[in-house]
Amino acid sequence: MHDAITAERHGTPAVGVMTTGFVDAAEIMARACGLAGYRFAVIEHPVASATDEQLRERAVAAVTQGLDLLLMDRLDG
Repeated sequence: MHDAITAERHGTPAVGVMTTGFVDAAEIMARACGLAGYRFAVIEHPVASATDEQLRERAVAAVTQGLDLLLMDRLDG
C-alpha cells in the first residue's frame, strides 16, 4: 500500500493489491499516509498455499480490478 501511494504521489499511476486477510491493514496504512479513501484491488487470501489455478484466478481478478481503478481514477480526475 505504501509503495502504491508513494508512486501515485510521484506521478506514476499505481494500484495496491491486497488479499482479503489484509484489507484492514491496508486501510490503516492508507489513512496513515493521509489517503483514507485510497482504493485498491482485493484478491482472495491466502496466496502462499493457492494452487496454480487459484493463482491464475487471483491474477485475473487483480488485473481486472487494477484496470478498473486506473481508468476510474483517470475519468474521475
